[in-house]
Amino acid sequence: MNYKELREAAREKLKGYCRVCPVCDGRACAGEVPGMGGTGTGSSFRANVEALARYRLNLRTLHGAKDPDTSLTLFGQKLSTPILAAPMTGVSYNMGGALTEREFIGMIMAGARAAGSIGMCGDGGDPQFYASGLEAIAEQDGHGIPIIKPREQKAIIERIRRAEEAGAPAVGVDVDGAGLVTMALFGQPVGPKTAEELKELVASTRLPFIVKGIMTVDEALLAVEAGAAAIVVSNHGGRILDHTPGAAEVLPEIARAVKGRVTILADGGVRSGVDVLKLLALGADAVLVGRPLVIGAFGGGAEGVKFIIEKYTGELKQAMILTGCATLKDIDERVLRPL
Repeated sequence: MNYKELREAAREKLKGYCRVCPVCDGRACAGEVPGMGGTGTGSSFRANVEALARYRLNLRTLHGAKDPDTSLTLFGQKLSTPILAAPMTGVSYNMGGALTEREFIGMIMAGARAAGSIGMCGDGGDPQFYASGLEAIAEQDGHGIPIIKPREQKAIIERIRRAEEAGAPAVGVDVDGAGLVTMALFGQPVGPKTAEELKELVASTRLPFIVKGIMTVDEALLAVEAGAAAIVVSNHGGRILDHTPGAAEVLPEIARAVKGRVTILADGGVRSGVDVLKLLALGADAVLVGRPLVIGAFGGGAEGVKFIIEKYTGELKQAMILTGCATLKDIDERVLRPL
């Protein structure tokens, strides 16, 4: 398998839904939701990519970081890379349906695990979406993390129980899904959560609880106060609200406010291992990758997902060598030079 062949195979299977552009920046698919694009003008999708492009790296080669270590422990799981698979659903209406929901998420989970990472699965209007993710997690001996839509409290807690039964090491809610067009298509009520409601959800399980969709300091602090184990700085891939900033724009101020008090994950616009390095330097503990792994799954199945994660991990390691970072903890603002 090579990268060109993988992309060509994915382009054929995703025809009409994803163009597999040379640069995945949301320009060609603006407004295509359902689909793979960003909502409205697509500016929120583009902002994720553009925010990362505003940073250059400081080249350093007089140091001893000859064989960097990219490993970490996250939610009790020992991983060889900080690059995780983001939760994604809706294969039929977002990706064209060449794969079933179960096939797709199975590829994501298996490929991520084979690459020394861990995959997340999502939730959606069709009950099969969440069920498929839990089946894939169970198939991987509990190696996977379910993320639930911001439904009514009882509905979320019922899904948390099912995540516990599947053996998941953590569970979460993507609060940024509060305005999802695709959920509305299925008549599924989703919406914002109050601080009290978030506390109730965190307290409902002994599993580490993840709050995905944090884009401001005040809400990061609310998540910490509610007892969350982790937050994901994310604008939902630009698919919820037009004209939001990119994740890399808001990550530094959020990290300054809550770093060390909660695990910080970042999601949005990652297209290489260098992008991973940038987000880690801006304050993330690990990153999520979404659309590139769709290309991996549709182009090469679980092996394709593994290929992409390992490709990015190799690029990250090379970038660590050339910026003087022996471990992930050594990656900080010293490696960055803003434009």
